[in-house]
Amino acid sequence: MNQGIRAREVRVIDQDGNQLGILPIRDALTAASAVGLDLVEVSPTAKPPVCKIMDYGRFKYEQTKKQHEAKKKQTTFQIKEIKVRPKTGEHDLQTKLGHIRKFLERKDKVKVTVMFRGREITLSDKGRSLLEQVAKELETLAVVEQYPKFEGRTMIMILAPK
Repeated sequence: MNQGIRAREVRVIDQDGNQLGILPIRDALTAASAVGLDLVEVSPTAKPPVCKIMDYGRFKYEQTKKQHEAKKKQTTFQIKEIKVRPKTGEHDLQTKLGHIRKFLERKDKVKVTVMFRGREITLSDKGRSLLEQVAKELETLAVVEQYPKFEGRTMIMILAPK
């Protein structure tokens, strides 16, 4: 036997789930080939390592199937952005609120941005009150994840669904 590989023993479980005991690797491989299946290491960190006699192709297939199911159950969300200006009219604002409601019902986060152009930057208090009005109207559907703050010439607020 090669000096780099030392003869070690493994706990063997047969295809029906019964323990065959602790066997040398060579004997475990012989038992697996006698049944026409593979010897698969299930728990390499155990002392001694646990191996199971099974069809390796089926084992890999079931593993990928489990990973696919886990991925399917993950909740994913997007951040949608709604842009308004400090002088946005009431009707336009109500339309934008309708869009925000739709996004929140789909469990997406919404980034509400107030854009200031030119001298509108002096209307920052109006922009803040606009964002506060949006938050107040949507308090039944959303929580404010990030309160209004300036980033350059824009004021941003992030809403998350309840």
